[in-house]
Amino acid sequence: MLDDTTFGMAHNLLSDLAPRAKEIIADEHLLGKLEAGVSLKVKAGFDPTAPDLHLGHSVLLEQLKNLQDHGHEIIIVIGNFTAKIGDPTGKNITRPALSNEVVQKNTKTYCDQLFKILDKQATTLVFNSEWLDVLGSSGLIELSSKYTVARMLERDDFHNRFYSNHAISIHEFLYPLLQGYDSVVLKADIEVGGTDQKFNLLMGRELQKSYGMAPQGIIMLPLLEGLDGVHKMSKSLGNYIGITDDPKSMFGKLMSISDDLMWRYYDMLSTVEGDSLREAKVRVSNSQENPKDIKVSLAKELVSRYWSQSDADQAEQSFFRQFVANEVPEDVPELTISSDNTGFLPISKAIKIAGLVDSHSEAYRMISQGAVKCNQDRVSDRGLVLPSGRFLLQVGKRRFCWVTIT
Repeated sequence: MLDDTTFGMAHNLLSDLAPRAKEIIADEHLLGKLEAGVSLKVKAGFDPTAPDLHLGHSVLLEQLKNLQDHGHEIIIVIGNFTAKIGDPTGKNITRPALSNEVVQKNTKTYCDQLFKILDKQATTLVFNSEWLDVLGSSGLIELSSKYTVARMLERDDFHNRFYSNHAISIHEFLYPLLQGYDSVVLKADIEVGGTDQKFNLLMGRELQKSYGMAPQGIIMLPLLEGLDGVHKMSKSLGNYIGITDDPKSMFGKLMSISDDLMWRYYDMLSTVEGDSLREAKVRVSNSQENPKDIKVSLAKELVSRYWSQSDADQAEQSFFRQFVANEVPEDVPELTISSDNTGFLPISKAIKIAGLVDSHSEAYRMISQGAVKCNQDRVSDRGLVLPSGRFLLQVGKRRFCWVTIT
């Protein structure tokens, strides 16, 4: 047994390794290994349910990189088996199963993107289909015997759906069991995940104990809000910043967040912390510094992290040319469109064909809102028609197209 002093020292070591953690769960066995300087097996799982990773994922990946830099073994589990079931976390309906083709395509992009942050040479990459495909019926029955339906219904989303008479498919109960079984197979010392994954992370601990193993420690990280500042960052909600977004797009999205959300992004994503961050907040609150300038620093830091300092500088220059100096971007696409039989083309049709809006109704709405410009002059007439010629069409602040009407 660890005495109180040794236990406290070891827990502090783990806390130092995970400064952004929302919650840490660790037993004496793990803390003793940490105090002894043993290299730990640190597991994190990613189900390839979408094609790209975003800055929300980067919070977890940066935590793994910190553990990696301190000599611990990072094991990335690509859930190419569990992705076909779908994580029911936070869902009030059964998630549709993904096809093998979609999972394989997303898996490739995940693998490419993970190593923008992690050291590829020092990272073990595994696929849980390696052991779950061969688990078999008898193995699945044995695994299912390790947990009860009553315990499963303690999970918030299952509990709420059950008592609201919303369907729960049996295969959804398998998801946390299979994710937890990953920890058994890998003999994980620690699993890292978001706070929304707490039930699944704890399942790994319970199953390890059922199989006669020491339970893994858990590092839970807070969730990063998306661009809307309300919901967690998600590709399905469209409020995300992809870590492979081009530099200009990434810079522009970061500049679009609110001043309040900016501080949250600093806390979760930036290397600026402690006194420097507190002093910046004081300067802004005292009107000694414009929050826009603080936001520019954040945007440049993140763009340079995933691209380069040169890309960050160019993205900043492009942003201010476009949005501050009101200049046209350098890389505006060009399109040639044939006019109708009258020799003219309605502007509503032109901006739809150019891909600046999705529908004619959206075109009319954007014109009514004063969000459409032609040759940098605001369009107010929904019935405006354009003759033959070359026109710079703009919708909102970011969508441009040079259109030649023939």
